Amino acid sequence: MINIQHLIDDAKCFEVIRELRWPEGIKCPECGASTISKRGFHNRQAHRQRYKCKDCGHQFDDLSDTIFEGHHQPLRTWVLCLYLMGLNLSNRQISAELDLSESSVQEMTMRLREGVVLKKSRCT
Repeated sequence: MINIQHLIDDAKCFEVIRELRWPEGIKCPECGASTISKRGFHNRQAHRQRYKCKDCGHQFDDLSDTIFEGHHQPLRTWVLCLYLMGLNLSNRQISAELDLSESSVQEMTMRLREGVVLKKSRCT
């Protein structure tokens, strides 16, 4: 059996997150400045870029202030979970596909739904 998570590229996931989050270039989530310096990558997630704002000194990374921040699952797992939700799979089916506990999938799907609702409310 092929594990679907091995088909998803971590680097591409982070690249897409950057493009969606900052379509006009990286901005500090604290002050909105675009004078940013890169500070290397996260210790456990090799493609998660870290930054420092040259204006206010705030340090952040690709996932700071997002629904993905503070959760131990890799970004590719979140992307796959969102994809499987789009296929209308149940939490039980998603947990089986991703080899995660149902409680982990429940937390992830709740956060993803809340993020979609928040995004929609900002757009209207």
